[in-house]
Amino acid sequence: MGLSQKQKEELNKAIADYLMSNGYTKTLSEFQKEADVPTEIENKYAGLLEKKWTSVIRLQKKVLDLEAKLSETEKEIQVGGPTRDRNNPSEWIPRPPERYSLIGHRGPITRVVFHPVFNVIVSSSEDATIKIWDYESGDYERTLKGHTDSVQDLSFDHTGKWLASCSADMTIKLWDFQGYECVRTLRGHDHNVSSVAFMPNGDFIVSASRDKTIKVWVMATGYCVKTLTGHREWVRMVRVNGDGSLLASCSNDHTVRVWVVATGECKAELREHEHVIECVAWAPESSYPYVCEAANIEMKKVQRVGPFVISGSRDKTIKLWDVGTAQCLFTLVGHDNWVRGLVFHPGGKFIISVADDKTIRIWDIKNRRNTKTLEGHQHFVTSVDFHKTTPYVITGSVDQCVKIWQCR
Repeated sequence: MGLSQKQKEELNKAIADYLMSNGYTKTLSEFQKEADVPTEIENKYAGLLEKKWTSVIRLQKKVLDLEAKLSETEKEIQVGGPTRDRNNPSEWIPRPPERYSLIGHRGPITRVVFHPVFNVIVSSSEDATIKIWDYESGDYERTLKGHTDSVQDLSFDHTGKWLASCSADMTIKLWDFQGYECVRTLRGHDHNVSSVAFMPNGDFIVSASRDKTIKVWVMATGYCVKTLTGHREWVRMVRVNGDGSLLASCSNDHTVRVWVVATGECKAELREHEHVIECVAWAPESSYPYVCEAANIEMKKVQRVGPFVISGSRDKTIKLWDVGTAQCLFTLVGHDNWVRGLVFHPGGKFIISVADDKTIRIWDIKNRRNTKTLEGHQHFVTSVDFHKTTPYVITGSVDQCVKIWQCR
C-alpha cells in the first residue's frame, strides 16, 4: 500500500526532525539532499515520529489482545463450552488474556492475596519483600521490607487493617496496613515458617512450619498459646474454617490433618495422596449442594452435611474430603505436574487450581471435570486467589510475575 505525495512529504519531515533532534547531522544532510526536504521544519513535526511509533506499538498490543479474545470465543463456540448465564456472577470464570501482568519482584512469587476491603492485592516473594498493587489499575503501590529471607505466606484479618506474613527467616510479622509498618515480630518456630492465617475473629493467628508444628498466637501480645504436634514432616499449609472452630493442615508426610481449635486435638487424619501435599482449602457452604451432587449425597437425608476440605498434591491430583467421615469423596485428575494452589469460586460451583504445569484450571464440581484450562505463566504457578465480591482472580509464579485475570 503506497503513500500519497503529501503523506510522503510529511513522513520525510518527521524523519528529518527525528534525525535533527538526535544529532544525526551527517545522515540528516544526506537525507535532506536525497529526499528534497527543506532545512527549516515546522514545529508540528517535532517528536511526531516517536509519537506515531509508540501509538502503533500500543495499537498492536490491543489488536493482539482482541485476536486472543476472539480465538478464545471461537474455540468456545466450536467446543460448545459450558452454557452459562453470563449475567449471573456465580457462573463467571477467569478468561484469557490476563488484564494485567505485574512485574517488580526479583524472585519467585510465593503467595498472592486480595485485600478484603480495598481494591489492592499483596504479593510475597523469595526476594524477602511484600509488594502492594492496585488490581483495578495495575499500578504498583509500595513495598514492605522487614523479613531477611523468602516470605512464604500472607493473611489479612477480616477488617483488612492487619496483615500477617511468615518467612523462611523463622519469624511471623504483623503489619499495620494503614501505616504500612511492622508492629510485631513473632518468634518461636525452629525452622522455616511456611504458612500463616488469621482466625475469623482476628484475635488469633495460626502458623505452620518446617519444624513439624502448628502454633496459635495471640495477636495483641504476640504470645504463642498453643502448639499442635502430630505431623511427621514439614507442615506446608494451615487454613482455618469459616467459623474458626477447625484447622486443616497438610504436610510432606502425605497427610491432611483436621484439628479442633478449642482442644488442640487432631479430629481426623486424611490419607490417600501419594506425595507431598502442597495446599489445602475449606469448602464454602455455597459449594455444598454441588459437592453433594458430585458425591451422590442426598442433602435432605443427611442430618448435617460437611464440612469439606480440598487438598492439592505433588502427586498431581486434587482430592475433596468429607471431614465428618474422614473419607475422600472424589479425586480430580488433569494437572501434569505438582498442584500448588487451590481456591473455591465464591459462587461454589467451581474450584480453581494452579500447578507447576504452568496452567490455571477451572473444575466444575458437580460434574467433577476440568471445564477450562488457561495457559497461566511462563513458569510454575505457585499461588491463586479469587476475590469474594468482584470478578477478579490473581495468580503468582516462579516467573516473578503477578497476573490479574478478569472473570466474565
